Amino acid sequence: MTEKRFKNCLNKWNLYNYFTNAEKACLNKKRKPDIIYIFNKKDYNQFKEMDDLQDKAWYACYGSNLLEERFLCYILGGQPAGAKTVYGGCLDKTIPSESEDMYINSELYFARASKNWDNGGVAFIRTTFSPTIKTMGRIYLITKGQLIDIAKQETNTVSGLKMDFNKAILDGSYIFKEKSWYGNLLYIGQQNDYPIFTLTNESDNQTETKPSADYLKTICQGIKQTHGFDDFTILDYLKNKRGIIGNYTDEQLMQIITEQ
Repeated sequence: MTEKRFKNCLNKWNLYNYFTNAEKACLNKKRKPDIIYIFNKKDYNQFKEMDDLQDKAWYACYGSNLLEERFLCYILGGQPAGAKTVYGGCLDKTIPSESEDMYINSELYFARASKNWDNGGVAFIRTTFSPTIKTMGRIYLITKGQLIDIAKQETNTVSGLKMDFNKAILDGSYIFKEKSWYGNLLYIGQQNDYPIFTLTNESDNQTETKPSADYLKTICQGIKQTHGFDDFTILDYLKNKRGIIGNYTDEQLMQIITEQ
């Protein structure tokens, strides 16, 4: 029974007319059909939730996931170059159907101390937005189910994780895991009729920390791959970011940017 017929059954409760001829034959002969559908609110909600996880959404990246090879470790599994962690990937390992460059109107900064990146800071964006701020980003078109699996990997969550995408759209954000580095789901707009979400911290008051050279190298490679900018444009973009100011000279940054 297709989804459309299933929902029609729920709405109209005229069940018999929506069975296939084979199903009708079973009923007419007083035999049990191979599949029995129980039409109640609980079953419908479970069916709808499974269906919603297949809905498409854009996942917006602004840090090391600008580099597609690094991002695909979250989808397919694997260990990114320069990182310490081996990721398990998503249950659905379908690669993104589309990818585009974009700008996020929120400030990029570096905070925390990631063991994955030599105890250096990692990228976050603030939860406030301004049209005067432009953070280089990249969006990948994936399913909501895949986005949840990515969030599990970002927040080191082993057990089940639920994310209320509709609440994020209505409120602008949804904290799905408190006190987690990336436990805040932000809604940042629409593109081609699909919602755009990203992950960041719930707080804008984190202490800035110096990112590692390998982490910055991955971001620089991602900017070149996504936006096609030259080395000097990338230098101008990064050198005034919180976490980099006072921790890297222009010469040191340029060495990272130009490293192959």
